[in-house]
Amino acid sequence: MSKILVTGAGGYMGRHIVTSLLDKGADIIAVDFNIDLIDERADRRVVDIFSGDGNLYEKLGKPDVCLHLAWKDGFVHNSDAHMEMLSSHYKFVKYMVESGCNQIAVMGTMHEVGYHEGEINEDTPCNPISLYGIAKDALRKSLIAYSQKNEFTLQWLRAYYIYGDDKRSNSIFAKIVAAAEEGKKTFPLNSGKNKYDFITVDELADQISSCVMQKEVTGIINCCSGKPVSLGEMVESFVKNHGYDLELQYGVFPDRPYDSPAIWGNSEKIEKIMNNRK
Repeated sequence: MSKILVTGAGGYMGRHIVTSLLDKGADIIAVDFNIDLIDERADRRVVDIFSGDGNLYEKLGKPDVCLHLAWKDGFVHNSDAHMEMLSSHYKFVKYMVESGCNQIAVMGTMHEVGYHEGEINEDTPCNPISLYGIAKDALRKSLIAYSQKNEFTLQWLRAYYIYGDDKRSNSIFAKIVAAAEEGKKTFPLNSGKNKYDFITVDELADQISSCVMQKEVTGIINCCSGKPVSLGEMVESFVKNHGYDLELQYGVFPDRPYDSPAIWGNSEKIEKIMNNRK
């Protein structure tokens, strides 16, 4: 059985993905600066993956697979950290490959694409508009170029709009939870008409864990539902399902000019992976 390293294992998504991998029987080395909330079935380690330590591969347990989730300020899309640490991410992945790790999976984001109307597939041109999207786009392109001259399996796992475990996220759903718990009776929104590709963090964890436990499907993999749903519809369902006494006030905020009217992922690859697992 392959030994899988998960970096950023203590983060919002990482904890769910580690548990999903363990539930599938994987041998997991979970790395982060804070490991307290990571599933105790994993081999949990506090390691600075960007230290440049020549013995880092050994300290990480000599994994066969690396799922690279670690990313500073993931919820702060214009943080300078995205660009400042870009080369560190590239150097880390390159080091892992050179040390003997033959399968690399990296967390991507729809924000690599920038403004786009319609379905996103692996050939959709990218023109990111935030530092987060720019850095992720640059990392993906550099790793694809590196993979063409070096033999290893590369999977770029592109995520979309995630909800669930909302107190630990920075999404609109987290803000709704906070408003309800503060006793507020109204919640302001924009028009709510724009459509996005929503997925729960647990479903996303299932998809990502399934991706890294196989090597047949590679390249850019959209981890998504493949279905556009309006923000208003999702929010109303969320409020109803949680029993919140909140009146949604549409049109308080203007729709941002750089938000797409409708954007979603092509789900052909992830459906193939999930169907092959059955």
